[in-house]
Amino acid sequence: MTERTQARPDDGPKPAGNKLVKGPGILLVWLYGVMSVGSVSRSVYEVAVKFDHAPLAYSLSMVAAVVYCFITYTLVRGGETARRAALVCCAAELVGVLSVGTWTLADPGAFPDSSVWSEFGMGYLFIPVLLPLTGIAWLRRARAA
Repeated sequence: MTERTQARPDDGPKPAGNKLVKGPGILLVWLYGVMSVGSVSRSVYEVAVKFDHAPLAYSLSMVAAVVYCFITYTLVRGGETARRAALVCCAAELVGVLSVGTWTLADPGAFPDSSVWSEFGMGYLFIPVLLPLTGIAWLRRARAA
């Protein structure tokens, strides 16, 4: 009896792994993870307990939390589609940080309390403005590799 050889899914080349979480990408994932936990915790508390005090700021903090969680997920997931999605989201995050940061400085009365992105993330040691810049640089480099 002869055995027929067929291509099985496990016979092909093995994927090289997630290039996005190697080297500096590990630090990037870690920082996005920390920002996810911090911003989700903060925004859930603010929305649940004192939303009427500063609804704009607290809503923007919730948006930041969703962005951080999505970017963390895409970085961990890996792959070209996830890399592109993370790149777009990092660019949107940067626009958000710059817009909200400028808005909080130009019209402080609109923000009786701060958001994650207020004053370009000063309350978070400016990590919210540095993180998307670093993310964009890393994701562009990961594509080239």
